Amino acid sequence: MQSSSPSCRMLRYSKRSFRERCGVTVVLQSVAVFFRKQVLYIALSAVVGAIFWANGQRINPLTILVYSLCIGNLITPFTERLHHLYAEKRFPYNWLLFLLVLLPILPVVYLISSVFVWALAPPTPQTLSHLLRTGWKLPFLITFVFSILTFLYRDTKERLERRNVELQKSVERSSARIEMQEQEIERAREIQQSLLPREIPQLAGFQVAGAWKPARTVSGDYYDVLRLSGQRLGICIADVVGKGVSAALLMANVQAAVRAFARDTESPAEVCTKVNHLLYENIATGKFVTFLYGVLDGEAHTFQYCNAGHLYPILVSAGVARSLEQGGAVLGVFPAWVYEDATIEMRAGDRLLLFTDGITEAADASGQEFEEKGIAAFAEANRTLSAGELNNRLLAEVTEYCEGKFQDDATLLVIAAD
Repeated sequence: MQSSSPSCRMLRYSKRSFRERCGVTVVLQSVAVFFRKQVLYIALSAVVGAIFWANGQRINPLTILVYSLCIGNLITPFTERLHHLYAEKRFPYNWLLFLLVLLPILPVVYLISSVFVWALAPPTPQTLSHLLRTGWKLPFLITFVFSILTFLYRDTKERLERRNVELQKSVERSSARIEMQEQEIERAREIQQSLLPREIPQLAGFQVAGAWKPARTVSGDYYDVLRLSGQRLGICIADVVGKGVSAALLMANVQAAVRAFARDTESPAEVCTKVNHLLYENIATGKFVTFLYGVLDGEAHTFQYCNAGHLYPILVSAGVARSLEQGGAVLGVFPAWVYEDATIEMRAGDRLLLFTDGITEAADASGQEFEEKGIAAFAEANRTLSAGELNNRLLAEVTEYCEGKFQDDATLLVIAAD
């Protein structure tokens, strides 16, 4: 028979060593628990002694100490083993069952503890039978008080442990729900972002750049750039009232409507009219959309647009910034509103800025908003920049101004004529 290999012997030794360490740990824990209980019993004896002293009754402190130690070490095993009989019962049935369990134990505990007291610290020199007949009040009192305190402690501890388990499960369920909601919102953001143009179509002689910054995970802002023909682009920007998921869902409806109605043969006013009718029939009460749609014509060098309650665009031409103050009602509120077109000429060097109120309402630490005049001043000072550079720098300027704390979704479109 071959002897065990060194590795096998080492494995057996490691397992045996591990079991021995575990055994020592269990013993040490048991000893620690035992001594903690003794401290509790001694404290109980001090309380009982103080009660007798306060009532002016003289009694041997050692007698109380021995009674407390004996009764504590005798009553605890009984109550722990029988605790399951009444632990799950509701009040007052748990108390009734506890008292029924305690009654037959009292005489046994009294008898054994009295023998120890008579042998070690009798109240007065007397026979054991005399002590048993006359000295029952003190041990019965200690036993009853100790049992009640033990029951209350254990019952409270178990109720708190059950409550903690329930709270832990509730927290875990809530965390799971929150995590699921966050995942769903993140997927909604990805879907919403996919609705925005991945690559903005361009026209010869013009540059178009856009930026979208939601205040939350999802946004109620929307912009789009559509190629209508070889030399014409449909450009729109919109802001749905409100924030969050509800605004994002409505924004998706606006995006679908714009792409359905925006055609090379449709004027901006006609597109606004059709989108307005659709939203009015389907939009919830209290909701509306500010919207601007325009057609950039590369051959005519014009921008024909219709403003439906949106912030006025800012045009920088010949070095001077001005607002294009022409517009109509917001979408989704007035079904019979007649929208009108406006047309501007885009000369070389002109810059046209379209934006939402997340830009204008960005506020500094003192609460001062960036406002349209801030956009106009920045656009004038940086009018030689390309559309992409002007877009990026203006958004960075606003972000620094409000320290990144946007109160609303921010969207910016810049059209530059070369």
